[in-house]
Amino acid sequence: MILQPDSSNLSDYLTEIPGIIEFSTPGVQATIHTITQKASTDYDRARLAFEYARDEIRHSFDTKSSRITISAEDAIIHRDGICFAKSHVLASVLRGMEIPAGFCYQRVLRKGTVESGHALHGLNAIYLPETGWFRVDPRGNKPGVNSQFSTETEHLAYPIRPEYGEVDYPQIFARPLQSVIEAMRDSANCDELFFNRPDHV
Repeated sequence: MILQPDSSNLSDYLTEIPGIIEFSTPGVQATIHTITQKASTDYDRARLAFEYARDEIRHSFDTKSSRITISAEDAIIHRDGICFAKSHVLASVLRGMEIPAGFCYQRVLRKGTVESGHALHGLNAIYLPETGWFRVDPRGNKPGVNSQFSTETEHLAYPIRPEYGEVDYPQIFARPLQSVIEAMRDSANCDELFFNRPDHV
């Protein structure tokens, strides 16, 4: 797939978005400090940031948590969030280290069957000068899901099956989709959000 940034200006992928993507907050700053103490190259820092968002932030649907976290800071404080929140964490940490990061989406089956309908799934794209843009998925691994950091061959959480109406969108957005943020804000809990997620970009 040829990825399609929605802006040709890399600085658009380095900015804060108040209340969602912030890297001046205490939790994000502490995470950045830990990573920069361990890694000196942008490649290694990006990998550690990905592994942090993937492994240290629990996926709310997996843990059956009712809490909805939206901002990177809240997700870090509670160590909890669905795919969208985990992508906000990764983008905030990366942008705070001056590594461009954007937002990508896939349309997947909600419960694995066509009858269950579709919903968006959120992931990230990262820009490194030596590789250009590449996608990673901090969703969190579990049986049947094995997402890994790779600048060459994608190892994402979900294989996309067009025959079931699933879609792999090529866009790299500088901001999270407004429809996604509204669904998160308007849902009372994660059970409600599971069905309120938009089903297309």
